[in-house]
Amino acid sequence: MKIIFSHPTGNANVRAAANGLMKAGLLAEFHTSIASFAGSALDKLGGLGPLAEVRRRSFDSALQPVTKMWPWREVGRQVALKAGLAKLAEHEKGVFSVDAVYHDIDNRVAKRLKQPAAASVAAVYAYEDGAAAEFKAAKSLGVQCLYDLPIGYWRESQRLLATEETQWPEWAPTLTSLIDSEAKLARKDEELRLADCIFVASSFTAKTLAAFPGQLAPIKIIPYGFPPVAEARTYDVAKHRPLKVLFVGGLSQRKGIANLFAAADAIGPRMELTVVGRKASDNCPALDRELAKHRWIPSLPHQDILRLMSEQDVLVFPSLFEGFGLVITEAMSQGTPVITTERTAGPDLIEHGHNGWLVEAGSVSALQAAIEALLARPEAVAEAGRAAMQTARQRPWHVYGQELTEAISQHLVSKGK
Repeated sequence: MKIIFSHPTGNANVRAAANGLMKAGLLAEFHTSIASFAGSALDKLGGLGPLAEVRRRSFDSALQPVTKMWPWREVGRQVALKAGLAKLAEHEKGVFSVDAVYHDIDNRVAKRLKQPAAASVAAVYAYEDGAAAEFKAAKSLGVQCLYDLPIGYWRESQRLLATEETQWPEWAPTLTSLIDSEAKLARKDEELRLADCIFVASSFTAKTLAAFPGQLAPIKIIPYGFPPVAEARTYDVAKHRPLKVLFVGGLSQRKGIANLFAAADAIGPRMELTVVGRKASDNCPALDRELAKHRWIPSLPHQDILRLMSEQDVLVFPSLFEGFGLVITEAMSQGTPVITTERTAGPDLIEHGHNGWLVEAGSVSALQAAIEALLARPEAVAEAGRAAMQTARQRPWHVYGQELTEAISQHLVSKGK
C-alpha cells in the first residue's frame, strides 16, 4: 500500500510526517510547491541573501526521488509579498494568494490520481484547504482520504472569537480568520465530509470538531514532536531584574496578543517583553501603539528564534484558538518554560506548575497572575525549564512521524488496503 502525501508549503510537522511515511515504505509521492535538498541547485540558491526563504523549505534528501514540485504560484506569492504587491496575494482573491497555492497543489494531485502510474495508490493524505479536489477524485477511484486538520474547526473558531470583536473592538482588524468567504468555509466542510480518517495534533482541536453539523470519520490525536533539546541552559533566578518574557507568533488577537499587552501594561517595568512576529493587519493602530512600547522583531530565521528563546525566562503564548502551537514545543526544547492556555496543545504537553503553566484563555487577570507568580518566585523558571527539557527529550520529531505512520497503516489495514 502506498500513499500520495501533499502539502503546499511544508513545515516541521510535514517534514516529520513525510519522513515517517518514507521510512515505513508507504510514500509513493510527495507533492509540494518548493522543496530544497542538501547540495541541490535550489539549496545553493538559498545561500543568496534574497533567496534565503528557499532553505526554509529544506527536506530530508531521502525524499528527493519521490518529490514533485509545483513552484510557480508560491514563487509568485513570495515575490508579490516582498515587492509590496499585496493585491496579487490578497486573501482568497489574489492570483498568488495562499488559497491559490493550496488549490493548485490540490488540483494537481487530483489529476495525478487519474493517471495509470497512480493505480496502486491506496490513500491520499492532505491538509485543510488543500484536499477537496483530490478527495473527490480519490472517492471515485476507491482511494482512502486521510485528512489533517492543523488549526481547529472553523465553526468553533467563529463562535469563540466572535466575542473578541466586542471585547477588543480596536483589535478586530487582526481577526482575519473571520473574513473567510462562504465558499471557503463550505470547502472546509466538504473536505471533512469526504475524509475517511481525520488526524489532529491536540485534544483541543479534536474537541472543536464537535461543532461539525453531521457525522465525521474517526478522529486520531497525535501530538507533534519537539526539536532537538538544547545541550546546556543556565538560569538567572535573581529578583533584582525584570522578568524576560517572550511572545512568538502572528500578531493577531486570535493569539491573545491584546491580553498579553494588557497584562504587560499592568505589570510595568518588572517585565521586559520581546515580541517576534508579523502583523496580521497593517490597519490596527492599537497594535502599533503597543508594539512601540516593547522590543518588536518582525521576523527571524528559525535557528535565531530558538537562540532567542534560550535567552528568555518564559514564553507566553495566550492563544484563544490554536490547533497546536509549535512555539510551545520549541521553547520547551530550549529549557524555556511556557505559559499558555487550554485552547492550545498545552494540556497535552504541560503539567501545570511542573513543566509550565496553563491559564484560562482570554483572561488578562489569569495571565497577569501567572507572570506575577514568577516575579515573586523566580526560581520556578529554572525548575519548570529543566522539567520542560525532560519532556522534550521524550518526544523528538521522529516519534510523531512514527506514530502517525503506524496510525495510517492500521487504518488502511482495517479498510483492506
